[in-house]
Amino acid sequence: MNELFRKFAHRTSAIVGSPWSFIIAVVVIIAWAFSGPLFGFSDTWQLVINTSTTIITFLMVFLIQNTQNRDAQAIHLKLDELLRAVKEARTELVDLEDMSDEELKKLQAEFAQLHQQQMPLIADDLATVETKLKERQVKKKRK
Repeated sequence: MNELFRKFAHRTSAIVGSPWSFIIAVVVIIAWAFSGPLFGFSDTWQLVINTSTTIITFLMVFLIQNTQNRDAQAIHLKLDELLRAVKEARTELVDLEDMSDEELKKLQAEFAQLHQQQMPLIADDLATVETKLKERQVKKKRK
């Protein structure tokens, strides 16, 4: 059941996310609007579009949530693998999504502090790279 729904949700989100689906939706809305005079802009005429869009939106929420959950899980697994593969990386960050808001704020503050400490080093590295690029450009012009 899960595999069948996964495949259905994936295919449906790919189809619905295409430009052609958008164009079809616009054409349906235009056709509905132009049919208004034919039905005398009745309550039933309005109810058709309201009910249709509500049902479609309701169902699409579940499909989109399913595909986003899978994408998020895949990204987490890829990042976990990268953390595992880099020897200097802190592997306690693997379950970051399970941390409390307070723990996340502490970690964010730690990274902000690390960033501030690294800024002078980054600037020095950029200056070195720029100098080397200028030297290469001068050498190319001489040739």
